[in-house]
Amino acid sequence: MYMTIEETADYLGMPVRQVQNYVLEGRIKGIHDGEQYLVNQSQFELYFKQLETVKRQIEDYLNEQIPPDRDIKDED
Repeated sequence: MYMTIEETADYLGMPVRQVQNYVLEGRIKGIHDGEQYLVNQSQFELYFKQLETVKRQIEDYLNEQIPPDRDIKDED
């Protein structure tokens, strides 16, 4: 599905001007139909999958319990 620059900015949660710059720089692939640039939504699927994986890894890391320190000597 193709989206306009404005729709892409809403989809990505970015400012419209930044998305326009990314398309013009080639960082986001887009096509020009003679009137406006259109961006294929499927190119962001891998990005969002990787983002979810990283979020899960960070959450797992933060929820991991700290193992007891073996160097602590009992004073009793």
